[in-house]
Order: sequence, then structure tokens, then C-alpha cells
Amino acid sequence: MRVKGILLAGGSGTRLFPITKGVSKQLLPIYDKPMVYYPLSTLMGAGIQDILIITTPQDQENFKRLLGDGSCLGINLSYAVQAEPKGIAQAFTIAEDCGFADKNTPLALILGDNIFHCAGFFELLRDCVLKTCGDFYDDECATIFGYWVTDPERYGVAEIDNDGRCLSIEEKPVDPKSNYAVVGLYFYPRGVTEMVKGITPSGRGELEITALNQLYLDKGKLSVEVLPRGCAWFDCGLFDSMLDASNYVATVEKRQGLQIACLEEIALNNEWIDEEQVLSCTEDMRKNSYGQYIFNIINNNNSQTF
Repeated sequence: MRVKGILLAGGSGTRLFPITKGVSKQLLPIYDKPMVYYPLSTLMGAGIQDILIITTPQDQENFKRLLGDGSCLGINLSYAVQAEPKGIAQAFTIAEDCGFADKNTPLALILGDNIFHCAGFFELLRDCVLKTCGDFYDDECATIFGYWVTDPERYGVAEIDNDGRCLSIEEKPVDPKSNYAVVGLYFYPRGVTEMVKGITPSGRGELEITALNQLYLDKGKLSVEVLPRGCAWFDCGLFDSMLDASNYVATVEKRQGLQIACLEEIALNNEWIDEEQVLSCTEDMRKNSYGQYIFNIINNNNSQTF
């Protein structure tokens, strides 16, 4: 069975008030495109075509207007509502309740405000897909990602031994055992929807993703992929991190002349759509820089992912 993807774009975004009072955080711009383009590009880069976007009730129509059913990108987009935030792991119960996934569905989950960029990233993700559901299939092993930070107490933290095995995982520890923050990207094998049912809600009434990961760790089935030095990761939940991400994207795109998270380019490289479809779906953007970029890569045949 193919791995399906979940993009969690719910939440009230109170840390970004007042700019998120009228619009979802994931629809705000990161330099030249909506924030949601970046996590969506990550799932597409991993080769995942069946994707569920979970939104707040009031924002869902805006996401549908932006992305539609995904056919212009050669993917299948479904939508579901998170009526109120009850934890990241709630995404799996929502996916099951709306019929997107069942106990036999391997799932990748990405948070809608997480942005990644580095050389070889898509290849790393495709290896994770193979480990989750492929030639090296292990029906119990989950994969999370570690990123070295100077302030690990702000994040979930993974303790890793010299062989890369996960020894412990803690949520915002006072005394972190390592500098590896757990980022908002996770791969789970079939059975994850059943595993979530074994989580006891936290004191704040939420299904914590750390609690889910702890269940896999207790079984010896939690793998940690350390993102390489030089890899960029932004958790865009604060004003400064949004600005940092925008400045990063602007610098890379201006220096290289290559777009980060150009969804049509990724779909084209994945051979999910052809050039005629790309041009047809981006006709209304022909006069801006994003549309011109797409037009140029098709005419010059110099497309490069990420």
C-alpha cells in the first residue's frame, strides 16, 4: 500500500495575532508563495500523491480555492476539519474518521508551518518512504527527524547514541539530554491509527505527538534521521521565524535563479503532469515572477527540484 500524507494546517495561530485573526497562518506568505506550499512540496518531493489537508472550519474554503483537488499538480487532495486543536496526533484520528486512512495505511505527517531546504532532502525522504512501505518494509518502525539547535529546551528533544539509535524523547525538557530537536515531519507504518488510540490525553487535554513517538520507542521501533549540517529548517510559528524563512528563501532564489517549493516543477519532475498541463494550470500567473519561472523552465528545459 502506498504511503499517504497528512498536512496539518489547523490551530488558531494566536502567537501571530493580529495577522492571523482573519486568515490561517499557513496561508500567509513566506517571501513569494503561501506558507502551505513549502510543507506540501515536502510531501510531493517524497513521492506522496494522496494528501489530506486538515484545516480549521473557517479556513477550509480558502485552502480549497488556493489548491483545489490537486489535479493540476498530479496529486489527490482531500480536506478535513480540526474543529478545535487537540494535539498533533489528533491528525491520525481525523484521517481515520473522514475515511482517508485506516489501520492498514502507512502515513507521513507534516506540520503546515515547517519549512525544509537542503541538497539531497527529497532523496532522504524517499528512502524513508521505502522503509515505511517498500522493499525494506518494517510494519512497526516509525521515523522522526532530528535537527541540531542551540536552544533544545524549546522543542521535543531526541537523545541519540553513537549508532544513531533513539534512547529517549522528551517534550520541552528543562535539562535537555541532547541538542537534537524533533522537527514537524514524521513517517509512520500501517497501524498508526490504532497506536494513537493507546495514547492518554495530556494534562492540557491533547493527543501529544511525543506520546505517540514514545509508544514506538518503548517497542524499540523508533528511528531518528539526523538532518545534515547545512540543512535549513524553519518552524514558522513566530514573527521572527517567518521573517527568517522569507529572507532565506529570497536570498537563495535570487542567488540561484531557482525556486524553492515550486509545486508545478516538482510535479513535472515526478512525471505526474506534462508540460501542457503545467502551462494550462498556470496561465493566470504568466505575468508574475512565479509564472515566468515555470514558463522558462519548460521552454529552456532546465528544471531542477528544490
